[in-house]
Amino acid sequence: MKRTLVISDIHGCYEPFNQLLELMKYNRTEDQLIVLGDYVDRGPCSKEVIEQIMRMVREDGVIALRGNHDQRFIHVARSGDPKVTSTFLEYGGKQAVMSYLDLDFWDDTWATETIQQFRRVVVERYQQHLSFMESLPYYYEDKTHIYVHAGLDPSYLDWKSQSPKEFMYIRELFIKNKTVVNKTVVFGHTKTVEIHGSADIWFGGDKIGIDGGCSSGLQLNGLEITDGSTYRTYKVKA
Repeated sequence: MKRTLVISDIHGCYEPFNQLLELMKYNRTEDQLIVLGDYVDRGPCSKEVIEQIMRMVREDGVIALRGNHDQRFIHVARSGDPKVTSTFLEYGGKQAVMSYLDLDFWDDTWATETIQQFRRVVVERYQQHLSFMESLPYYYEDKTHIYVHAGLDPSYLDWKSQSPKEFMYIRELFIKNKTVVNKTVVFGHTKTVEIHGSADIWFGGDKIGIDGGCSSGLQLNGLEITDGSTYRTYKVKA
């Protein structure tokens, strides 16, 4: 029976990502892999993760969604907005910059110059990466589940009409309230340890949280779905 495999919040954790795919025995011709966004920042290999996800989307039919860190990466590279750049650096962007510039360490003394170089290099050499991230959808839906990076705002009866920001950023309003959809929502963004005190996948009835906090030193989770209602979990330690 065909499996749906779901992974979220890889955050530059290239080796754990591939270890998880091996553990899940991912078969590119038989399984449908869905990745829920946040491929960059925090972990050491943002560039390598993006390159692999691009290849898997192109060659394997992998479904890749957009996360808030991916969106922020785009914004910094395209506009250089000081406020967005400050947030980018505070929440793991330094590691993404180091990955794209092949730097061994970060020096705050040269932060302004380094960011300028980062923007120039990404726009000139990695335009395909930017275009790829800009093309990513905010959600995916099959017969039994809705897949999204952060969640659904329960105040929207037509959930598809909520804003892109809500798809990428919503937390407590979604997690603490019943959904208004008749399908189970699979999401990342909020670490499961913050929801139920464990890095393992959280099964919340009408929703399933899978962000194991790999880039925070915890684990990368994988969810296997068969027959629309049978689940198996996998995990790889950071």
